Amino acid sequence: MTFSDFRSALPFLALQLSGTLCSSMIVPFMGYFIVEDLENAPLILSVYSVLVVALTLFLNKRFAKAMDAGNPVFPLIGIAASGYLMAACALSLSPTLWVTLTFGVIGFSFGSSAVSTMFTLSRSYAEARKIPTEQFNAFMRATTSTGWMMGPALSFVIADSLGAPFVFRVCAALVVIWLTLWWHIVPRNMTSLTKSDKATRASAPHAPLSDHALYLAALVCFCLSTAHSLTFSALPLFYVQEVNLPTFAPGLHFSIKTFVEIFAILSTPYFIQRFGVRLTLGGTLILAIVAIEFLAQINSLKMMMLGAAIEGLYYGFYASLSITFVQSFANGRFARATAIYWNTLMVSGLIAGPLVGAIGQYHSFQAVIQLAALGAVLALGILVLTRALTAPLASDQT
Repeated sequence: MTFSDFRSALPFLALQLSGTLCSSMIVPFMGYFIVEDLENAPLILSVYSVLVVALTLFLNKRFAKAMDAGNPVFPLIGIAASGYLMAACALSLSPTLWVTLTFGVIGFSFGSSAVSTMFTLSRSYAEARKIPTEQFNAFMRATTSTGWMMGPALSFVIADSLGAPFVFRVCAALVVIWLTLWWHIVPRNMTSLTKSDKATRASAPHAPLSDHALYLAALVCFCLSTAHSLTFSALPLFYVQEVNLPTFAPGLHFSIKTFVEIFAILSTPYFIQRFGVRLTLGGTLILAIVAIEFLAQINSLKMMMLGAAIEGLYYGFYASLSITFVQSFANGRFARATAIYWNTLMVSGLIAGPLVGAIGQYHSFQAVIQLAALGAVLALGILVLTRALTAPLASDQT
């Protein structure tokens, strides 16, 4: 991406960063808020999570259908941001359980739909400004990772110094910035359909086989996303309880991982051009297996730092490659493919939580990480299967 391309993309990336900051402040904080601040049982957190994920899955599907039909994307982003604003304002005024399970669930679910919408819109935005799609997608993922580097730390610092209601107040202020950028940056009549989407629909009508290919591609992502969610949840407890590392170790791991991840994401377009999406993803899955097995054997702070770097390397490649891989089987319906991709990630995260708790309680958190390696192995096996079954549909994907 040239400097001119980057300058052209900067407003859209700023819009993405503002939305990501809102999400990254709220998503990891809600568990702490419900259990610690409101003093509820962990079961209530599970109820909240299931409600938010279920409603977000439904909204992603409905919004994807609207985008694939050629409807303007402008109001969908506005609805998502307004949902966040409603929930944040309600909880800042009345931080109670019933507000969390009503205004919070509805508002944050609508807000979460912005992730899929923005990544779907990014293709047509890049095409309109003649920016290479793979490079723009990499910058979108890097922007998302940057937001997640800042948001969680910001929310917990605010909660620790000023109290939980101030987290929601700051989030509401950030949503105002998000809405302002949305109003000035996104064209009113812009759709998510590119010229290639329209051409693909005209030459290749929807077929059941394309659905099979798409769901197989999503299954690859589901397996590795589940593996990542398992390690993400288990590593802090594994480090502190089983390896006896200092309490700052999990935070240091996350910082190193995210730092390396950003550089891996930005380098992905080169590997796609050199080796193709499928082959690069295969190499990433092999690296993931090695990385997760290494994480399970960590017994010192130095090993932890190296493991964090390796994990950031594989996950950065995966974060950029996975959405491109799933979209390669979209058959002209990119909003639907993108929604399926993000829904897959959400479901994998929802499944990982109970597994970590159960295995950690009855066996060990090291066993959770070892199980995660199996998920990466399954992902690699399914990827090989997609080459045999879907090569005619994705002949352009090496």
